[in-house]
Amino acid sequence: MMRALRLLMALCLLPLAARAQDAQPAPAPAADKPKSKPSSDPAPAPSGASTSQETEAGDVSEVDKDALGPLRERIRPVSGHLFLKKGRFELSPSATISLRDAFFRKYILGATFTFFPSETFGIGLRAGYSIPTVSGAAQICNFTDGDDGNVTRGCSAPTFEALDGRAPGQLTLMAGVDAQWAPIYGKISLLAEKFVHFDMYGVLGATAIQYKGPPDSADVRSTARITAGGNVGIGFRFFLNRYMTLRTEVRDLVYVEKAESSDNSLRNQLMFELGFSFFLPTALPES
Repeated sequence: MMRALRLLMALCLLPLAARAQDAQPAPAPAADKPKSKPSSDPAPAPSGASTSQETEAGDVSEVDKDALGPLRERIRPVSGHLFLKKGRFELSPSATISLRDAFFRKYILGATFTFFPSETFGIGLRAGYSIPTVSGAAQICNFTDGDDGNVTRGCSAPTFEALDGRAPGQLTLMAGVDAQWAPIYGKISLLAEKFVHFDMYGVLGATAIQYKGPPDSADVRSTARITAGGNVGIGFRFFLNRYMTLRTEVRDLVYVEKAESSDNSLRNQLMFELGFSFFLPTALPES
């Protein structure tokens, strides 16, 4: 009797189990499965199948490549020189002004001509014509004895004729030989993706100088004299294209000068120079 009841219940539940099995949804493909958080004891993935974490890492690497690729093209490191100097000549007209003048301020029109046997070293010639003018710092003071016994001092700006041949620093012509060393090359970011390449160099040279000194005779105010000196300085080139640069330079000129009150004295003159450089040949040499 009991066996008959069990068989009857099994026959009644069989259609319900078959219907429940048909109602279960088919498993989704691995690519469409939502990403799940890693559990403490994850089940091993079947061989040949990729996990969702591996797919996500691959997607991120692809995004990084797409994002950084254009930046690498737009912002290039200084891995090589945009501007090459080896085997080229530099012709550089310039304008120079003297600084911190006691008596004469000099405006110098000149030029340099340099050859570069290597990328960092150059040797060149320098020449300039100087126009001295009376410095604003110069004054002539006179002392006058008054009727009451007091001394009165009066100061005024001197004229050029009053200083001609008497005050130091009246330079007229300069010429010399310079050695140049440029160990630093780099670039400066101006606006977003715009960069200016530059180099920094030091200069050391010997200079011949013509100046106006004390007169040799009473019928002249001054006499042209020749002396020797040297200069040392530092400069920058900013490359405008592959054959033209903007050049700035600060130099200290040291020389020996004959003064009115003594035989010889050591002088130094600080100068600021601004010029344009043209490199020949204009095309870069073959590497």
